[in-house]
Amino acid sequence: MINPTQQSLENFRHQAHPHCISCGAGNEAGLGLEFHLREDNGVEAEFTCDRLYQGYPGFLHGGIASLLLDSAMANCLFAHQISAVTARLIIRYVSPVKITESATVKAWIRDNQPPLYVLEAELEQGGKAVVRASAKFMKMDFPPS
Repeated sequence: MINPTQQSLENFRHQAHPHCISCGAGNEAGLGLEFHLREDNGVEAEFTCDRLYQGYPGFLHGGIASLLLDSAMANCLFAHQISAVTARLIIRYVSPVKITESATVKAWIRDNQPPLYVLEAELEQGGKAVVRASAKFMKMDFPPS
């Protein structure tokens, strides 16, 4: 695996996910997440929880939380110059995500045995993990032929 840089993450994301609903700069209706490389070679992004994304009153919809975690893991792979699709995603909702507080989503690679990559991610509020995920990704060449 390569030694990732912030620039390699941004370049690869722009190439592989230009119109992604969560991180694509070319999607005006998207969430506009901006992932940043962490010292541990994982990634993180801030997310402003908003009533627009609620499920039950006052709480973030579980599907949005899942989207955030999946996107973080994909961007972690982008930082390592890997395009992959989610093969399995396991979500653990620890506690409700409040729409009145911002959140941080983080992801890192736990294991790699190409073409499979195992990643983990967390959505945090107030310094506590409120949603956790683990996933397997399958390396793909994009664009598909």
